[in-house]
Amino acid sequence: MKQLLIIVSMFFAGMAVAQSKYESAMAKGLEQMKAANTAEDMSAASAFFERIGDAEKDKWLPYYYAAQSNTYAGWMNPKADKDKVGEKSKDLIAKAEAIEHNSELYCLKQMASILEMMVDPMTRYQTYGAEAKNALEEAQKADPNNPRIYLLDGQTLMNTPEAFGGGKAVAKKLFEKSLELFKTFKPASPLHPNWGKDQAEKLLAACQ
Repeated sequence: MKQLLIIVSMFFAGMAVAQSKYESAMAKGLEQMKAANTAEDMSAASAFFERIGDAEKDKWLPYYYAAQSNTYAGWMNPKADKDKVGEKSKDLIAKAEAIEHNSELYCLKQMASILEMMVDPMTRYQTYGAEAKNALEEAQKADPNNPRIYLLDGQTLMNTPEAFGGGKAVAKKLFEKSLELFKTFKPASPLHPNWGKDQAEKLLAACQ
């Protein structure tokens, strides 16, 4: 019995060390992402998270942040091949979805589709605009209390002409809803997505 207890203790100790390494690596990646000032810095953060995901196998968060930072890099570099960046983000999201489906990943799908749509909004709206809209609808089904859904929806509509159902008045209501949900939103852990509140506040102010 004593030997069994020792083995069990060693097993859990090993798990704790592995978890600690994972959390430490993720925290490092989040700091790297936060400090990124250029598209190259953001791409480096994406590659760092992807390596964590490839090593961990059963964690969706590294691929989530790899996709998010990759998409940000596409926006930060005006010369980037946005189709290539968008497809890379979607590949990373697919890896995350092979582990878990959730509202946050659908939000990332919306972001990647919008990036691809902006290559030529007039001709691509029906394809990539529809993809983005569907992604947010699925995100809402998965978790209607996710404040990032309404932030992203508002951001898109704010830049959509009123004749097509957009404009500041429509976006304002969505930013208000996002901020209302942020009041009670709590991430599942310090590593889970917790971004968007500051952005929603700035965009709401721009709608006044």
